[in-house]
Amino acid sequence: MSGAALWALFATMGIVTLALRASFLLLPERTTLPPLVRRALAYVPPAVLAAIVTPALFAPGEVTLGLVDARLPAALVAILVAWRTRSVLATLTTGMGVLWTLSLLATRAG
Repeated sequence: MSGAALWALFATMGIVTLALRASFLLLPERTTLPPLVRRALAYVPPAVLAAIVTPALFAPGEVTLGLVDARLPAALVAILVAWRTRSVLATLTTGMGVLWTLSLLATRAG
């Protein structure tokens, strides 16, 4: 792909992203989304969270249980919090807190 084609692709992606985001702000209030679209939008936060976390959790390399590799215990705690609270913010905060705490304990122990 040539440099000009790559820049055109980036510009097009930027315009489409801007148009999608602006549409929710610029459309009149009387415009409503169909029920199917509203139901589908409810799955966006969990899908984005899974897309961010899954590659980090299953990264290549040796995965060990315990304090050496804190990713798995932190993910399990985050899954439990997500299941109980259904809050993306609580899930992220708790999962990252457990990950950082276990990582800190592992570096101090080792």
